[in-house]
Amino acid sequence: MNKIKIAVLANGAWDYEWGIQALEDVNFLICADGGANNAALSLRMPDHVIGDLDSILPENLSRCEDSGCVIERYPCEKDETDLELALLRAEEKAGLLGEQDIWLYGATGKRIDHFLGNVALMLAYARKGYRLRVIDPEQDLWIVQGREEIKGAPGQEISLIALSEKAVVTTEGLYYPLYKGVLLQERPRGISNVFVGEKATVEVHEGWVMVVLPRA
Repeated sequence: MNKIKIAVLANGAWDYEWGIQALEDVNFLICADGGANNAALSLRMPDHVIGDLDSILPENLSRCEDSGCVIERYPCEKDETDLELALLRAEEKAGLLGEQDIWLYGATGKRIDHFLGNVALMLAYARKGYRLRVIDPEQDLWIVQGREEIKGAPGQEISLIALSEKAVVTTEGLYYPLYKGVLLQERPRGISNVFVGEKATVEVHEGWVMVVLPRA
Protein backbone atom coordinates (compact mmCIF):
# COMPACT_ATOMS: atom_id res chain seq x y z
CA MET A 1 0.00 0.00 0.00
CA ASN A 2 1.47 3.35 -1.05
CA LYS A 3 2.02 5.93 1.67
CA ILE A 4 0.12 9.20 1.39
CA LYS A 5 2.41 12.20 1.82
CA ILE A 6 0.72 14.88 3.90
CA ALA A 7 2.59 18.18 4.05
CA VAL A 8 2.23 21.58 5.67
CA LEU A 9 3.86 24.63 4.11
CA ALA A 10 4.62 27.55 6.43
CA ASN A 11 5.71 31.09 5.67
CA GLY A 12 9.42 30.71 6.47
CA ALA A 13 12.40 31.00 4.16
CA TRP A 14 11.65 29.44 0.77
CA ASP A 15 13.66 28.49 -2.30
CA TYR A 16 10.98 28.30 -4.96
CA GLU A 17 13.09 26.31 -7.45
CA TRP A 18 13.93 23.71 -4.82
CA GLY A 19 10.29 23.80 -3.76
CA ILE A 20 9.05 22.70 -7.18
CA GLN A 21 10.80 19.36 -6.73
CA ALA A 22 10.17 19.13 -2.98
CA LEU A 23 6.40 19.44 -3.37
CA GLU A 24 6.16 17.23 -6.44
CA ASP A 25 5.27 14.03 -4.54
CA VAL A 26 3.04 15.65 -1.90
CA ASN A 27 -0.46 14.17 -2.05
CA PHE A 28 -2.19 16.63 0.28
CA LEU A 29 -0.82 20.14 0.90
CA ILE A 30 -2.01 22.42 3.69
CA CYS A 31 -0.68 25.98 3.71
CA ALA A 32 -0.48 28.09 6.83
CA ASP A 33 -1.55 31.55 5.62
CA GLY A 34 1.48 33.05 3.79
CA GLY A 35 2.76 29.56 3.06
CA ALA A 36 0.34 29.74 0.13
CA ASN A 37 2.60 32.43 -1.38
CA ASN A 38 5.47 29.93 -1.23
CA ALA A 39 3.29 27.28 -2.87
CA ALA A 40 2.36 29.68 -5.68
CA LEU A 41 6.03 30.48 -6.32
CA SER A 42 6.64 26.75 -6.75
CA LEU A 43 3.65 26.33 -9.08
CA ARG A 44 1.70 24.15 -6.65
CA MET A 45 -1.83 24.95 -5.54
CA PRO A 46 -2.64 23.90 -1.97
CA ASP A 47 -5.57 21.70 -1.03
CA HIS A 48 -6.27 23.69 2.12
CA VAL A 49 -5.30 27.17 3.35
CA ILE A 50 -5.81 28.08 6.99
CA GLY A 51 -5.03 31.04 9.26
CA ASP A 52 -5.93 34.67 9.76
CA LEU A 53 -4.95 35.30 6.12
CA ASP A 54 -3.03 38.47 6.83
CA SER A 55 0.06 37.28 4.93
CA ILE A 56 -1.30 35.61 1.81
CA LEU A 57 -1.25 37.94 -1.20
CA PRO A 58 -4.73 38.84 -2.50
CA GLU A 59 -3.96 37.43 -5.95
CA ASN A 60 -2.86 34.12 -4.44
CA LEU A 61 -5.95 33.96 -2.24
CA SER A 62 -8.08 34.46 -5.37
CA ARG A 63 -6.18 31.71 -7.18
CA CYS A 64 -6.73 29.35 -4.26
CA GLU A 65 -10.45 30.13 -4.19
CA ASP A 66 -10.73 29.60 -7.96
CA SER A 67 -8.94 26.24 -7.73
CA GLY A 68 -11.44 24.84 -5.24
CA CYS A 69 -8.98 24.90 -2.35
CA VAL A 70 -10.58 24.85 1.10
CA ILE A 71 -10.12 28.28 2.74
CA GLU A 72 -10.41 28.40 6.53
CA ARG A 73 -10.19 31.92 7.98
CA TYR A 74 -9.55 32.68 11.67
CA PRO A 75 -9.43 35.99 13.54
CA CYS A 76 -6.03 37.62 14.05
CA GLU A 77 -6.46 37.52 17.83
CA LYS A 78 -6.33 33.81 18.65
CA ASP A 79 -4.43 31.45 20.93
CA GLU A 80 -2.92 29.28 18.16
CA THR A 81 -0.44 30.30 15.49
CA ASP A 82 -1.43 29.76 11.88
CA LEU A 83 1.04 26.86 11.74
CA GLU A 84 -0.55 25.20 14.77
CA LEU A 85 -3.93 25.35 13.04
CA ALA A 86 -2.47 23.89 9.84
CA LEU A 87 -0.83 21.06 11.77
CA LEU A 88 -4.11 20.23 13.47
CA ARG A 89 -5.71 19.75 10.04
CA ALA A 90 -2.72 17.65 8.94
CA GLU A 91 -3.06 15.54 12.08
CA GLU A 92 -6.73 14.93 11.32
CA LYS A 93 -5.85 13.85 7.78
CA ALA A 94 -2.99 11.64 8.96
CA GLY A 95 -5.22 10.02 11.57
CA LEU A 96 -7.86 9.17 8.97
CA LEU A 97 -5.27 7.66 6.63
CA GLY A 98 -3.21 5.89 9.29
CA GLU A 99 -0.07 7.91 8.53
CA GLN A 100 2.56 8.74 11.16
CA ASP A 101 4.64 11.24 9.19
CA ILE A 102 3.70 14.87 8.54
CA TRP A 103 6.13 16.79 6.33
CA LEU A 104 6.75 20.40 7.24
CA TYR A 105 8.23 22.87 4.75
CA GLY A 106 8.97 26.60 5.04
CA ALA A 107 9.45 26.22 8.79
CA THR A 108 13.06 27.41 9.08
CA GLY A 109 14.78 30.73 8.39
CA LYS A 110 13.48 34.30 8.68
CA ARG A 111 12.58 34.41 12.41
CA ILE A 112 14.39 32.47 15.13
CA ASP A 113 11.40 32.77 17.50
CA HIS A 114 9.17 31.03 14.98
CA PHE A 115 11.76 28.31 14.43
CA LEU A 116 12.12 27.66 18.17
CA GLY A 117 8.35 27.47 18.39
CA ASN A 118 8.38 24.95 15.56
CA VAL A 119 10.86 22.76 17.47
CA ALA A 120 8.40 22.82 20.38
CA LEU A 121 5.68 21.66 17.97
CA MET A 122 7.92 18.82 16.77
CA LEU A 123 8.20 17.62 20.36
CA ALA A 124 4.48 18.01 21.00
CA TYR A 125 3.63 15.88 17.98
CA ALA A 126 6.25 13.26 18.84
CA ARG A 127 4.53 12.85 22.20
CA LYS A 128 1.28 12.20 20.32
CA GLY A 129 2.95 9.53 18.18
CA TYR A 130 3.46 11.61 15.02
CA ARG A 131 6.73 12.53 13.37
CA LEU A 132 7.06 16.06 12.00
CA ARG A 133 9.76 15.98 9.34
CA VAL A 134 11.06 19.53 8.89
CA ILE A 135 12.65 19.86 5.46
CA ASP A 136 14.55 22.71 3.83
CA PRO A 137 17.19 22.89 1.08
CA GLU A 138 20.04 22.48 3.59
CA GLN A 139 18.89 19.76 6.01
CA ASP A 140 16.22 17.44 7.35
CA LEU A 141 15.12 17.51 11.00
CA TRP A 142 12.96 15.06 12.92
CA ILE A 143 12.59 13.39 16.31
CA VAL A 144 13.58 9.73 16.56
CA GLN A 145 11.09 7.45 18.24
CA GLY A 146 12.55 4.11 19.28
CA ARG A 147 15.01 2.56 16.84
CA GLU A 148 15.52 3.96 13.37
CA GLU A 149 17.85 3.27 10.43
CA ILE A 150 19.03 6.45 8.73
CA LYS A 151 20.53 6.58 5.23
CA GLY A 152 23.53 8.77 4.55
CA ALA A 153 26.90 8.82 2.81
CA PRO A 154 30.39 8.14 4.12
CA GLY A 155 31.66 11.30 5.76
CA GLN A 156 28.24 12.95 5.89
CA GLU A 157 27.54 14.77 9.16
CA ILE A 158 24.63 14.06 11.48
CA SER A 159 23.75 15.69 14.78
CA LEU A 160 21.74 14.24 17.67
CA ILE A 161 20.30 16.87 20.00
CA ALA A 162 18.56 16.05 23.28
CA LEU A 163 15.24 17.87 23.60
CA SER A 164 14.54 16.35 27.01
CA GLU A 165 16.66 17.04 30.09
CA LYS A 166 18.41 13.71 29.45
CA ALA A 167 18.32 11.15 26.65
CA VAL A 168 19.83 7.67 26.56
CA VAL A 169 20.98 6.70 23.07
CA THR A 170 22.68 3.84 21.22
CA THR A 171 24.12 4.37 17.74
CA GLU A 172 25.70 2.13 15.11
CA GLY A 173 27.49 3.17 11.93
CA LEU A 174 28.73 6.53 13.22
CA TYR A 175 32.34 7.59 13.81
CA TYR A 176 31.63 8.44 17.46
CA PRO A 177 29.51 5.50 18.66
CA LEU A 178 27.23 5.50 21.67
CA TYR A 179 26.08 2.53 23.69
CA LYS A 180 23.34 3.69 25.99
CA GLY A 181 25.21 6.97 26.11
CA VAL A 182 23.70 9.94 27.88
CA LEU A 183 22.99 13.12 25.94
CA LEU A 184 22.13 16.10 28.09
CA GLN A 185 19.97 19.03 27.03
CA GLU A 186 22.55 21.46 28.40
CA ARG A 187 25.57 19.90 26.64
CA PRO A 188 25.57 19.54 22.81
CA ARG A 189 27.73 16.41 22.81
CA GLY A 190 25.87 14.83 19.89
CA ILE A 191 26.56 17.57 17.34
CA SER A 192 28.60 16.83 14.18
CA ASN A 193 28.94 13.06 14.29
CA VAL A 194 29.83 11.40 10.97
CA PHE A 195 28.56 8.45 8.92
CA VAL A 196 31.12 5.66 8.51
CA GLY A 197 29.18 4.02 5.67
CA GLU A 198 25.86 4.55 3.91
CA LYS A 199 23.57 3.98 6.85
CA ALA A 200 23.46 4.35 10.60
CA THR A 201 21.13 3.19 13.34
CA VAL A 202 19.94 5.42 16.16
CA GLU A 203 17.99 3.98 19.08
CA VAL A 204 16.56 6.20 21.77
CA HIS A 205 16.00 4.25 24.99
CA GLU A 206 14.91 7.23 27.08
CA GLY A 207 14.02 10.84 26.41
CA TRP A 208 13.58 12.77 23.16
CA VAL A 209 16.27 13.30 20.52
CA MET A 210 16.12 15.44 17.39
CA VAL A 211 18.15 14.39 14.35
CA VAL A 212 19.62 17.11 12.17
CA LEU A 213 20.81 15.63 8.88
CA PRO A 214 22.58 18.12 6.59
CA ARG A 215 22.36 17.20 2.92
CA ALA A 216 25.42 15.40 1.58
